[in-house]
Amino acid sequence: MLEFITLFVVGIGVGCFGALVGLGGGLIMVPLFMLTMMPPHGSTFQTVQQVIGTSLFGVLLNSVSGTWAYWRSKLIMFRAAVPFAIATIPGAFLGGYLSEYFSGPGFSITFGLTLMALACFMYWKSRAKRPTTPLDEFDPATAKFNLWLGVFLSFFVGFISSILGIGGGIIHVPMMMFVLGFPAIVATATSTFVLMVSAFIGVISHASLGHILWVPAIAVGVGAIVGAQLGVKIAKKSKPKFILKLLCIAMILVGCQLIYRGVA
Repeated sequence: MLEFITLFVVGIGVGCFGALVGLGGGLIMVPLFMLTMMPPHGSTFQTVQQVIGTSLFGVLLNSVSGTWAYWRSKLIMFRAAVPFAIATIPGAFLGGYLSEYFSGPGFSITFGLTLMALACFMYWKSRAKRPTTPLDEFDPATAKFNLWLGVFLSFFVGFISSILGIGGGIIHVPMMMFVLGFPAIVATATSTFVLMVSAFIGVISHASLGHILWVPAIAVGVGAIVGAQLGVKIAKKSKPKFILKLLCIAMILVGCQLIYRGVA
């Protein structure tokens, strides 16, 4: 019971952060579970696959909750979200097929450094008076954007995510803000929808392989549902600079993880 409550509280925190920046929360859950709930520190999980599968179920519930909240606020740009989500699927399959050619330490280090450099660029942008397109100048229902460029980049997002095992939102959100010109909160909302689709496919795969431990998955997942609602409320009241800075922190953490993976 104590473990269930602990995971529920963790899920609230992870869900809040994930919905706030459109990343899902796997960035926090996977290393946390590996460090505290796998041997020699714990016995809940016995394999990394169980950690990933259980975490992904929490990510799915987080993204479903976040998508519902953003949809009610009319912040999801479905004209972009649906084709972007579809485009990540073949990219993810291709990435899984070619992962052995791109998953070496050199690739992890290079991509980690690239993420950290991009985070520094975004932090510099966040110091501008108008770091991204203002929401009051952007209507998700009618705004023009380069659809085919977004589809191509989404294919790349799925490819990289599959190879490195990281959430696509870490690339998708800055792509939509700085390449396609979406406001920060619209990019976050749209990314949350895309994440819901990709996480659903991943959960089906992991469940069929028996990688999900359902008791901890439900505990952290229910907490993530609550946390996502909080995250969306905070996001709607936050300035774009705040969301950008949180995203920068997340990208730095992912970059450090990738570099560590490459040198370990």
